[in-house]
Amino acid sequence: QVQLVESGGGVVQAGGSLRLSCAGSGRAFKNYAVGWWRQTPGKERQFVARINWLGKMPFYADSVKGRFTISRDNTKNTVYLEMNSLKPEDTAVYYCNAPTVEMRPGDYWGQGTQVTVSS
Repeated sequence: QVQLVESGGGVVQAGGSLRLSCAGSGRAFKNYAVGWWRQTPGKERQFVARINWLGKMPFYADSVKGRFTISRDNTKNTVYLEMNSLKPEDTAVYYCNAPTVEMRPGDYWGQGTQVTVSS
């Protein structure tokens, strides 16, 4: 069993930055690739980024490439999403997921954290 808890969301102006954290627990967490996903009302959850269990091979959706950076610290069981040059269209609830394989979500989700970018 894996538990995921996101934090770090908030309200920021366009062009600003936020860093999200996903704290994982459970023995399997360190062996899983972890992904960030986001969802707006009435739409399907959308893939944002993922990183493998070693903290390598980051992969991004085209919409965030060059602006977002995913990283991982296995000593802290935490995955981060550094978001820069934020746009109003980045406004969403952001979720952590494991294991994210390719661009497919796994069984474990956090509760989500709201990110709001004002114009």
